[in-house]
Amino acid sequence: MTKHRLLLIDGSSYLYRAFHAMPDLRNGAGDPTGAIYGMVNMMRRARSEIQADHIACIFDAKGKTFRDEMYSEYKAHRSPMPEDLVKQIEPIHALVKALGWPVLVVSGVEADDVIGTLACQASQAGWETIISTGDKDLAQLVNSSVSLINTMTDERLDIDGVIAKFGVPPERIVDYLSIIGDAVDNVPGVPKAGPKTANKWLAEFGDLDNLMANADQVKGVVGENLRAALNWLPQARQLITVKTDCDLSSHVPSLDELHAKPEDSQLLRELFERYAFKTWLREVEQGSSQAQAASTNFAVLQATTSPSAEAGAMQSAVEKNYECILDEASLDKWIQKIQEASLTAVDTETTSLDALAAQLVGISLSVTSGEACYIPVGHLNAPEQLKRDDVLDRLKPWLESKTHYKVGQNLKYDTHIFANYGITLQGVEFDTLLESYVLESHMPHNMDSLADRHLGMKTIKYEEVCGKGVHQIGFDQVDLQTATEYAAEDADITLRLHLALWPQIQANPGLLYIYEKIEMPAMRVLGIMERNGIRIDSALLAKQGQEIGKRLLALEGEIHQLAGQPFNIQSPKQIAEILFGQLELPVIKKTPSGSPSTDEEVLQKLAEDYPLPARILDYRSLAKLMSTYIEKLPRMADPQTGRVHTNFSQAVAVTGRLASSEPNLQNIPVRTEEGRRIREAFIPAPGCKLLSADYSQIELRIMAHIAEDANLLEAFATGKDVHQATAAEIFGIPLAEVSSEQRRYAKVINFGLIYGMSAFGLAGNLGIERGAAQNYIAKYFERYPGVAQYMERTRLEARDRGYVETVFGRRLWLPEIKSNGPRRQGAERAAINAPMQGTAADLIKLAMIAVENWIEKEQLKTKMLLQVHDELVFDVPLDEIELLQAKLPGLMCQVAQLKVPLVVSIGVGDNWEEAH
Repeated sequence: MTKHRLLLIDGSSYLYRAFHAMPDLRNGAGDPTGAIYGMVNMMRRARSEIQADHIACIFDAKGKTFRDEMYSEYKAHRSPMPEDLVKQIEPIHALVKALGWPVLVVSGVEADDVIGTLACQASQAGWETIISTGDKDLAQLVNSSVSLINTMTDERLDIDGVIAKFGVPPERIVDYLSIIGDAVDNVPGVPKAGPKTANKWLAEFGDLDNLMANADQVKGVVGENLRAALNWLPQARQLITVKTDCDLSSHVPSLDELHAKPEDSQLLRELFERYAFKTWLREVEQGSSQAQAASTNFAVLQATTSPSAEAGAMQSAVEKNYECILDEASLDKWIQKIQEASLTAVDTETTSLDALAAQLVGISLSVTSGEACYIPVGHLNAPEQLKRDDVLDRLKPWLESKTHYKVGQNLKYDTHIFANYGITLQGVEFDTLLESYVLESHMPHNMDSLADRHLGMKTIKYEEVCGKGVHQIGFDQVDLQTATEYAAEDADITLRLHLALWPQIQANPGLLYIYEKIEMPAMRVLGIMERNGIRIDSALLAKQGQEIGKRLLALEGEIHQLAGQPFNIQSPKQIAEILFGQLELPVIKKTPSGSPSTDEEVLQKLAEDYPLPARILDYRSLAKLMSTYIEKLPRMADPQTGRVHTNFSQAVAVTGRLASSEPNLQNIPVRTEEGRRIREAFIPAPGCKLLSADYSQIELRIMAHIAEDANLLEAFATGKDVHQATAAEIFGIPLAEVSSEQRRYAKVINFGLIYGMSAFGLAGNLGIERGAAQNYIAKYFERYPGVAQYMERTRLEARDRGYVETVFGRRLWLPEIKSNGPRRQGAERAAINAPMQGTAADLIKLAMIAVENWIEKEQLKTKMLLQVHDELVFDVPLDEIELLQAKLPGLMCQVAQLKVPLVVSIGVGDNWEEAH
């Protein structure tokens, strides 16, 4: 480190990040506070993690700058600052100052120019400068004493980093940006010249001046574009160049003025009280040293959950005592500890994320905050370590004990690891991943994020231990000292997180029910289903692959004929050149860089009138089927059993829905014949049939239950076809006279309104005028007034509470419900749909639990294999089919009592498609 280090914060970059990253928080007066809250967190973290004796936070000033005078279109396309952010600027400035940061706001120039000038002055004085920003333009300032850090991505750019990221050194960044342009600031570059072209030109000609002097040597269309831009490029360079010679004498007489200051406790107390940051207010009042590290979540800001935040803050101060177990005596001591403990955190380190294939490398345990051990059993090139089989034999009675309670982070994974060695992990009482998910489904649930939010602690990252990318090593190659620090911390943090999260769940009966009766039992069932897997017919997939391969070749020929020339169908750029450059089709929308978009929505719109986009869509669909399923599934099958084992993630979808991955079996496109044929390749075990049990129209039934609309309730209670009944109501005709087309309209309306579809969306779906669509919606609400009342009631409750709930009490958070414009409208649509989708998710999980418990109680050989949306799929021996057909509908329908009857349809077949 040089004599002095200067840390410069790009405050304007920070405040926009804070505004968009945080939910729409408000204080008691209704003032927006999300950006303020995020800004305080970011500033405290920056000061804590980046050591510097001189610091400053620089914001853009109001009004025009010299660049606006130079070019009237500068930043012309930028949206005005959101009103809710404008309201938070002044308090942000005040709080940053109260946190001890010198704040600079200089008129006539941008924050970048002030940063550039200060960095230049610091370099001349022999200081080191670190600039914290997410702005690529500032890469031009990097030199031997100036570097950049992006705290959101932890990316650090020195000279080599700039070259690696942009392909040019810092002194060529201005030339590079002048060529490619800056869409964010509306500074055009050379048309059609992207980063690769800029790198190529600068490598060949050295700099922009030499490139312009030799522009006649550049051939092709891009050369013509370069020559056409010659008069503009000097001005582009001027606009992009960060000033390093601003007159800052009236703001910063000398760099020494930027020394780090202590926090102003009195001012912080006033501001924290005004903006309702209760936890921080208590910390200031108590003079807590933990204030520097505090990082709580939205829920913790509420008075009801603040005790947990205090517990987390206290835990973060506990000293760490981590032990590596290398001998029998030490293992004996820890076995005694876990035998006597009321709760033990357990975690495994392994060779792979694939739980069914992973090998155990080590086990970590913790029974007290701050104290943990790591038992290495599979490290390579390590000193003497205990043998894996011996350790597992010693731990097996405790691991399989139902009365010795365990807590973990994603214990479904660890359960698989122990099962790989013949151990059935029992006594699984708590899981911090699921605790977090039940409390705050809209937030990240990984341990690093949880420790940051709830404990104010920065954890050791996996990449810090094992590296990244091609240079990453396996955990079995990590030295024992490093492995112990990382692995023991995992167990320790897990225990501390549970102590912080569990009281919040206990305090709410609805959340307690979701956690104890749905999520924890479902985790066990999902583990069973993942190990069961489902058998696939690889030979049938190979045959389908040959057929689709032929169709793709034929489509390729047809597409090239329609285009008038061959081109790469997988290249969006070449598709755009054909559609919009040569065929001159209308441009529907553009990409962020300003190029015509060729995404699926655009192609579908164009396909209504033009054959080429329709054929490209067909090609894309078939190519995706080929790569995602037909070619991939056989490679993923266990060579011994022929079964694929998907992973079911509980803590992904905010609604409570499960997510399937590796392979994803929930998104097979069953609306196409080819997609349905892929389901034919999922087959039963020998001597079995596949059985599908599917809830019928479950979300519409939940809508009727929640809305309590008399007409909807009556339709379901009497067993009417609800779409036919809706059509009869909307069109004012007898039920028997409803045509198939009218029923189709009603079906689109029924499902569309569940998902918050507008008149515009309905018109597009039905291919009718917007006025007609609006008329249908009006008639629907006239006939089903309970639905309209539910929707309005839900919008108001969501705005008031910030969340909606399922029938069972699951909270579905809506961070943007108090925003403005499209963000709020999207949140309102989600608020209407979320209780239905979330309740459906709760129901299918309850069904899985009830069915698996029954299978085990009756000691059946039937195996539950898949859960896809509202459907369960089973492998059923032939002699158990009749029993399943008779018993399953009752089991699944009796898991909850709604105001409408639940209906389950059963299908049986020799493959999934036939059963479904």
